[in-house]
Amino acid sequence: MPFAVLLLFLLLGAAGCSVRGGLRTERVTDPGIPGNYTLVLHGCRYLDDPETIAFLDREGDGITFEPYTADFNYRTIKGLSAAEALAAAGHFVACNTSFRSSQISSIFAEKGGVLGYELRPLYLPYTYGLDDILLTDYRLRGERMVIRIRLDPAVENMLHGGMHKLDQ
Repeated sequence: MPFAVLLLFLLLGAAGCSVRGGLRTERVTDPGIPGNYTLVLHGCRYLDDPETIAFLDREGDGITFEPYTADFNYRTIKGLSAAEALAAAGHFVACNTSFRSSQISSIFAEKGGVLGYELRPLYLPYTYGLDDILLTDYRLRGERMVIRIRLDPAVENMLHGGMHKLDQ
């Protein structure tokens, strides 16, 4: 009996942690993007801030992009054409001295429509050990798309965890 109760709790816990509602991204090769956008700029709070990324939120679709972070970690600019938003986003993500290039990806709804775009920086690989160091997770919550942004765990450990066992 205790084993059955333990198994039930484990199964319920695993079901609660399962990935649902996640949206997919796909790299864009031709950035011929139509429409007007709200530009969401996350990061670039200090020189060489590695958690810097930009999002183009399509206006008029009823979905608002919202980074899962404190309000002072991001800002928004409304009413930009696609060309203006891409130019501003490209300039913004280049604020790190290890910036090499940028990569644009479409963010798709569960049913396949494009909700917007992300423009992420790619860094010189010798700085952080790899060029694409950000992990993003997109979740629809009603009329909001909540975006969780974090560093790759290896980069996070390198920057903030160090090699504490060797330092002791």
